Amino acid sequence: METLSSFNPAADLLKDRVIAITGATEGIGRAVAKSFAAHGATVIALARSLERLESLFDEIVGAGHPEPILQPTDLEGFRADHAQQLAHAIGNQFGRLDGLLHNASLLGPRLPLSHYDPAAFSRLMTVNLESAFLLTQAALPLLEEGTDPLVLFTASGVGRKPRAYWGAYAVSKAATEALMQLFADEGENLSKIRFATLNPGGTRTNMRAQAYPGEDPMTLPTPEALLPAYLWCFGASRNAVLSGAALDARALLGLA
Repeated sequence: METLSSFNPAADLLKDRVIAITGATEGIGRAVAKSFAAHGATVIALARSLERLESLFDEIVGAGHPEPILQPTDLEGFRADHAQQLAHAIGNQFGRLDGLLHNASLLGPRLPLSHYDPAAFSRLMTVNLESAFLLTQAALPLLEEGTDPLVLFTASGVGRKPRAYWGAYAVSKAATEALMQLFADEGENLSKIRFATLNPGGTRTNMRAQAYPGEDPMTLPTPEALLPAYLWCFGASRNAVLSGAALDARALLGLA
């Protein structure tokens, strides 16, 4: 696969784009939100903590970038009516949506499925999978009005090749691949919206530290190191990021 080693995104790569990001206040989501704003996008930031959303707002505005839209959103209790209300609000303000990044995820317990608490399983599937389906479905009319619209789902290696003890997280990520592919296949030749998954790989985040408590975080790339992959996905032409693509950030960036 060709890498992005020579990719140098223009300062206005995402100028006037409206892009929604879930899990926008921590880790990769926060880094991407700040980077997209720095490249001209109006970011609709979805996260549970209003305090962290306001902190993100201050950082973006303080740097002189377009004001983000803050949407306090608890995905654990997310329902179809919440998705419709959110889409309605975006439609009233912008009339379109140019991109949607499903970044929010829960790790959940690392246990055999035989010992997995059903309530914990349901909670994780709601956050990692069902909310992504509901939000995507509700946003489809807005995305059809967007410029080169892309819906990017966050993938995982254990979703593409499940491993023991990854429980509901692995199940949710495997289902995310299927969800993306179904949206892509059903929209082929009928919709201009592109759907893809991106696996960030091991990254220096709190979730990674929870999953691998004995790992030295300094051996991992930071969220900022992955930004060229996200900028390329949302800023590249339709011929570069094809609908139905299952992408890998490390491969794109040429990282070991």
